[in-house]
Amino acid sequence: MSAALFNRVADPKKAHAISAGTQPGMRVHPEVVEIMREVGIDLAPEKPKFLSEELASKADLLITMGCGDACPYIPGLEIHDWALEDPKGLPIDRVREIRQEISKRVNVLIDERGWK
Repeated sequence: MSAALFNRVADPKKAHAISAGTQPGMRVHPEVVEIMREVGIDLAPEKPKFLSEELASKADLLITMGCGDACPYIPGLEIHDWALEDPKGLPIDRVREIRQEISKRVNVLIDERGWK
């Protein structure tokens, strides 16, 4: 959700987000696909990626969502943890709330960094 919402708002000449996880599933969770379609984003064709040290080392900023020690450590990489609930298996209304919280945080980040 975060990368899709980020890439919809941010100027692609200034910043681009990639989504990856420390334990990626085989597909995007159905409840996430459903609530993202509500805002015009189709995540159904997306394939979850593994957050490797190699991938993280290419980033200027790493936003994590509670991965703790499982997150790769890259010296000098700016990291922010957004401790948000995993939407897997949650009721749709709760997944919508998580989407809204992510959207707020994404917009604040983009505004603070001048990435519009």
